Amino acid sequence: MEHRPQMAAEEFERIAAAAEREGVRMEFIHGRLGVKAVPDGDHDEIIRWLMQRCMQHRPDLWLYPERGLKIQTYRNGNAKPDGTLAPEGTFAGQGEWANPDQVQMIVEVTSYDTDTDKRDREEKPAAYAETGIPVYLLIDRDTCETLVYSEPDAGSYTKILRRPFGKTIELPTPVGFTLDTEPLKDWVH
Repeated sequence: MEHRPQMAAEEFERIAAAAEREGVRMEFIHGRLGVKAVPDGDHDEIIRWLMQRCMQHRPDLWLYPERGLKIQTYRNGNAKPDGTLAPEGTFAGQGEWANPDQVQMIVEVTSYDTDTDKRDREEKPAAYAETGIPVYLLIDRDTCETLVYSEPDAGSYTKILRRPFGKTIELPTPVGFTLDTEPLKDWVH
């Protein structure tokens, strides 16, 4: 049986805009409507820490938090990743759901909710690879691991690096720097 989207992307955008005004964050991945957990303070600190690392190592790029992106070449998905690494000015003049053509890396930090496993570990890597995002960085607070997905090909990432918090991990080209994950140990509960 063929998978059919729950709604058109345009319908999702109207619903998501209304929900955002009420403090609810929504995404539309692989034709499925999803609610994204509101981040806790440790989640925010991880994004702040990663912003600093990116600025130190790649001052030509900016880590945009919660940037709405049009993802997936098939089924017209929309996502608001925790972080989107792209050249400064990439999203100027674009609306709430921007084109991801210049995105170098997507960052997601797991939330402590029941949907994290399917959403962050299965659906999003597939959607980001299908869109052609070069690097997907998953900071998994449940498993205390950092995962780097890279080399998208035919709708999936062909390379995955996995390191426990406290170890260094290489963010491959086009990002191109090593990340020391020791500080992540401070933001796990």
